[in-house]
Amino acid sequence: MKLRRPAVAGSFYPADPAALAAAVDGYVAAGRQHLARSGTGQRPKAVIVPHAGYVYSGPIAGTAYAAVAGSAAIERVVLLGPAHRVYVDGLAASSADAYATPLGEIPLDRPAIDALLHRSDVAVVDAAHAAEHSLEVQLPFLQRVLGPFRLVPLAVGAATHAVVADVLDELWGGADTLIVISSDLSHYYDYATATRLDADTAAAIETLHPERLDTESACGRIPVGGLLIAAQRRGLRGRLLDLRNSGDTAGPREEVVGYGAFAFSS
Repeated sequence: MKLRRPAVAGSFYPADPAALAAAVDGYVAAGRQHLARSGTGQRPKAVIVPHAGYVYSGPIAGTAYAAVAGSAAIERVVLLGPAHRVYVDGLAASSADAYATPLGEIPLDRPAIDALLHRSDVAVVDAAHAAEHSLEVQLPFLQRVLGPFRLVPLAVGAATHAVVADVLDELWGGADTLIVISSDLSHYYDYATATRLDADTAAAIETLHPERLDTESACGRIPVGGLLIAAQRRGLRGRLLDLRNSGDTAGPREEVVGYGAFAFSS
């Protein structure tokens, strides 16, 4: 069996399984409290979740995952995030049979992945997965809040919103499939500027306006925009669950990174 091993355990999140499980459970428990104050809403078909080190974005990720926790219906997760380390023309699939984290192994949905390879904009590029944190950091959260599931991980590079939307259409599935888009928001502005920019981005996401996203909005703006188009096609509504930045969680306020949690349901 070909295994994609964790690349950022011990840096972005704890490498020790017990410490990792406790950290994730704590973030999700706090997320439940946050949702209880703001209203839980319908269980989402798709979520947008940040992907920084847990000390920075874990509280916001916990809010997103609290919204999907305990759904016995979910058997497959389609996970898209931006390719940070390797140039990718289109979307990069993995040839692995499973992804590993300190919490165990997650089988990949090989038939679904292989079925995508008819597309000229999807190819197997293992180098794009080897060190990519935007996908990996989501996995311990998914392992703690869901039962057993199969994974379709895709690293998104030079593509359009429309291409991503078409790929999501092929993978959409029914209630058994959860769509997870991994993205941070603004990068390295002062706290006040980031707060303003992220509020504008959150409004564009909630109202399903991908054309209002630019390079300043989100590092994962291409997969985010693709989800917004797919949500339009299927009549889903976007809802902001949490919006903070690293100045609110664990960092200074001179230069911050923005984090948002969003849910999409009918």
